[in-house]
Order: sequence, then structure tokens, then C-alpha cells
Amino acid sequence: MSATDTLREDHRQIRRLGKVVDVCQRRLYAGGDVPLEDIRRITVVIAEFLDAVHYSREENSYFACVAGYGTLQEEIRKFMIEHEFGRRIARSITIHLNRWGQGHDSREPVARFLRTYSIYLADHLSKEDAFFDAASESVLQPEEEREMYEQFRAVVAVSRKMDAMVREIDHLERQPWCSESS
Repeated sequence: MSATDTLREDHRQIRRLGKVVDVCQRRLYAGGDVPLEDIRRITVVIAEFLDAVHYSREENSYFACVAGYGTLQEEIRKFMIEHEFGRRIARSITIHLNRWGQGHDSREPVARFLRTYSIYLADHLSKEDAFFDAASESVLQPEEEREMYEQFRAVVAVSRKMDAMVREIDHLERQPWCSESS
């Protein structure tokens, strides 16, 4: 396995989350119910997995290594901007979700920012997948891929967090609101 393979596996899990987010926002817009606790779980997965683990792997290791070759720098800059955009959307979801939990009518902003996040994820992941193709085929050496992969694996806390986040996605996918049509 390589660093690129690891990031692609992250993307597979993120796409699962993206489907949950999309079902959630569609259900909310259709007037259906989604437990606030499940929406909170979504925000935890976004913060703990996407931001703390996946984006960290990309920003601190993968992008840094690729940028060291002086290539694909414009793409990396755009991804860094998109990551910040995703963080801002996630913060907006959390803000409005907290207001909703306090009794304010924040259903629509929560649904709107979930929808925005779903669209962002789909677009962002497809562009990053193309970037991974270019980086792994023409920039990164196999030994660099292995070294980054070993760095990813060396952080045991991250592996545990990944396992916990996958369980959270599993849990969300099994919820009646997620499996029933709105």
C-alpha cells in the first residue's frame, strides 16, 4: 500500500459520509425528521476525520512532498483554499445545529449548509482523485509513497480515530432516516 492508496481509501469513506450528508439534507428539506444527535455525529465525523486526519495527511505530508518537486503547486494552493472552505461550511453547520438544539428554528440553515457540504465534497474529491493520479504517476517516487504510508500508519491514535469514524459512518448509514426514502 502507498500514501496515495491510503488517501484514496480515505476518499472512499468520505464518499460514504457524503451520501449520508446528502440524504440528511434532502430529508430535512422534504420536511422529514433527522435526530439532532445524528446530525451532531455527522459534524463530529467531519471535524475528527476529514479535518483532523484526512486534511492533515494531505496538507502536512502529501502536498508538502509533491510541492517539493516544484510541480502541481497551483493545484495544491486551490486544494488548501477548498479545505478552508470546507472547514467554514462545517463550522456553519455546527453553529446552526447548536442554535436548533437551543430551540431556535434553524432547520433550514442546517439543511442548506449540509447541502453545500455535500456538493463541496463531491466536487473536491473528484478533483483530488485526478490530482492523486498525476502525483503518483509523474511526481512521487515509490520509496516516497512507502515512507509517507509508514508515517500515516505510525500514528496509532489516528488509526484508532479512523476506526471510530468508520463505525460512526456505519451507524449513520443504518439509521432509519438514512435508509428510508424521504
